[in-house]
Amino acid sequence: MGNGFKNSVDEIKNNKDITYEQLKTVLECNDKDDEEYLFEKARETADKVFQKEIYLRGLIEFTNYCKNDCYYCGIRCSNKNADRYRLTDDKILECCDIGYELGYKTFVLQGGEDPFFTDEKICNLVRRIKQKYPACAVTLSIGEKSYESYKSYFDAGADRYLLRHETANEEHYGKLHPATLSGANRKQCLKNLKEIGFQVGCGIMVGTPYQTLEHIYEDMRFMLELKPHMIGIGPFIAHKDTPFKDEPNGSVKETILLLAILRLLFPNVLLPATTALGTADALGREKGILAGANVIMPNLSPANVRGKYLLYDGKICTGEEAAECNICLKNRIERIGYHVADSRGDYPGWRDR
Repeated sequence: MGNGFKNSVDEIKNNKDITYEQLKTVLECNDKDDEEYLFEKARETADKVFQKEIYLRGLIEFTNYCKNDCYYCGIRCSNKNADRYRLTDDKILECCDIGYELGYKTFVLQGGEDPFFTDEKICNLVRRIKQKYPACAVTLSIGEKSYESYKSYFDAGADRYLLRHETANEEHYGKLHPATLSGANRKQCLKNLKEIGFQVGCGIMVGTPYQTLEHIYEDMRFMLELKPHMIGIGPFIAHKDTPFKDEPNGSVKETILLLAILRLLFPNVLLPATTALGTADALGREKGILAGANVIMPNLSPANVRGKYLLYDGKICTGEEAAECNICLKNRIERIGYHVADSRGDYPGWRDR
């Protein structure tokens, strides 16, 4: 084991901070013993806070309409091959019913930026879910909105909001998105969400086109400044109907190394082993947990629409029923020495409201 690597890991863990050189040392690791030392420290950090509990979030992908045209995304508005759908409120509540029966205490409503779902519609939907399942958390992941819109969702009862910042570097952001979108506005949205009182999640795709080590370091600095409650990262996976269709996919290894670094930097953070990670590697979610992740988001969407919500190609679990997926995940989690939690899985110390 290289002393330089071990020292870098120990300093990241002890200081809850990272230098560019330390990030470079870890991500350029080519030694299995070094990697295992990092993963061991990340597991120790996670286990100390979460006692080997893994939180399941029931994901409901309720619309694949989107007004945006992001260059990497399969549901971009200019993709004429996308088979568009919207779930009704009653259908979304049915998904929650199934999830609740399976023991889920968090429902994640995720969709494109769909103008059909006005603030009034979103608020009514959140209220209906919270009225029926007051002990459960509602997470929204519906993109960039105004401060007033976010406040209305929070006042309606939404608890958490996921908004990946994608990249903290403005120039890089411009290479991934059309000129109508800006990284500065996305960052401001995250700051607004925190100010309002949400548990807030940011994150990146690993290995996006034009991404450099300097960009990833800038992401680390931004996250250390934001202090999010959740961080979602997964490998970039190309979609055949986007401008990036011929770009190489992101590295699973780099993603897992970054998960471990994030666990050392943010001991209390809610850190998913993402579906994209499980798509890129058959054991990706297990590898993520063993690198410090503590959240998995199984799909509660109706089976007949799962194959239509494709942000990237090859997505796993598009044909499985929710109960089948749930049993499979629990067994896989237990096989690696962890267990599914029976709680909402809020950020540690978070006030219940």
